[in-house]
Amino acid sequence: MILGVLIVFVVVLAPSLRLYIEQRQQLAALQQSVADKKSQNAQLDSEVARWSDPAYIKAQARERLYFVMPGETSFLVIDDQAPTAPVDDTPVSTGIQNTKVDWLGAIFSSGVSAGLSTQTPEELQKSGTIQ
Repeated sequence: MILGVLIVFVVVLAPSLRLYIEQRQQLAALQQSVADKKSQNAQLDSEVARWSDPAYIKAQARERLYFVMPGETSFLVIDDQAPTAPVDDTPVSTGIQNTKVDWLGAIFSSGVSAGLSTQTPEELQKSGTIQ
C-alpha cells in the first residue's frame, strides 16, 4: 500500500517538479540577461557622457580623423610595419637599360585619340577600347 501511494505521489509530482525546474532555469537565464543589459546600458551611458565632454571630442577628432589645431604640424607615418613579403635576393643591375617602347609617345597618342574621338562612350565600350 505504501509503495502504491509512493508511486502515485511520484507520478503526480514529477511533471510539476520538472516544470518548476524548467521555470527556475528560465528565470535564471532571464535574470542574467537583465544583468547583461543593465551593464551594457551603463556602458552606453558612460559613452554618452564622454561624448558630451569637448576635450574627448577633440581627442577623438585628432585620433580618428587626424585633425590638428591651427599652427600645429601633423606627421603621418605610412607603412611603418615590417615587410611581410619575402625579400627578393636577385642582384640589381649596375648598368642603365634602354626601353624598347616609346611610352611617352604612346601616352600622348592615347590622349590625343581619346580627346579627338567622335564616338560615344557606349560605342567605344562596344568596340572594346574601354574596359
